Amino acid sequence: MLRIEHLSKTFNPGTVNEKKALAGLDLHLKEGAFLTVIGGNGAGKSTLLNAVAGTFPVDAGRILIGGRDVTNLPEHKRAAFIGRVFQDPMMGTAPTMQIDENLALAARRGERRSLKWGISREEKDAYHEKLKELGLGLEERMTSKVGLLSGGQRQALTLLMASLKRPQLLLLDEHTAALDPATAAKVLDLSDRIVAENGLTCMMITHNMRDAINHGNRLIMMNEGKIILDIAGEEKKKLTKRELLDRFAALAGTQEETDAVLLS
Repeated sequence: MLRIEHLSKTFNPGTVNEKKALAGLDLHLKEGAFLTVIGGNGAGKSTLLNAVAGTFPVDAGRILIGGRDVTNLPEHKRAAFIGRVFQDPMMGTAPTMQIDENLALAARRGERRSLKWGISREEKDAYHEKLKELGLGLEERMTSKVGLLSGGQRQALTLLMASLKRPQLLLLDEHTAALDPATAAKVLDLSDRIVAENGLTCMMITHNMRDAINHGNRLIMMNEGKIILDIAGEEKKKLTKRELLDRFAALAGTQEETDAVLLS
């Protein structure tokens, strides 16, 4: 579903601030894979996700989604087959619009707009059922402005919006980093359920080692724009935080990294 070939990206080339964020990276994801991506600050995690989303152009390499080369496709055109949940709960929704209106926007992603009536009764009934599945009572607040929701409620709604049209690829960009631990756990559980029920291919960026280990069926660790560790299946299920740190230290050649410094 996702094929990344020899991807490279350097910011501020030829200056004192030059930073090689991606260094000839290769990554292949099968349909239905749930990948967690972890690494220290500046490892290239967010650059990788933004490159896939089309937020900025890459210097070299190719990105294919569902067999289609999207390397030079602008971000707004990729939105037809990519769903994304941002780190900031304020992004990904229109705060001055109602919950049902936000869902209607998500349902029409990639379609041509027309002058027909905004939201039909059938659509409202469908949104009511989808919201009910979240277990947050939002189905009784469909006419409420999204800006009035809590951070956790907004992230849950954004997850629903991002998966409403079953995208070919779902990108979760540290989507629980701004939430308190209890709310973050609920949003992660919801993420697992939505990915599993819809059979989505998913890439989740995180700073949290425990979340990277406990969620998804494959884990990669990045350092200096490269993948230095790739674990899947039973090996991933048995992985511990201590082992992950030790393997990072051995592969990256670091000597004084701790989980407090490397990863939150």
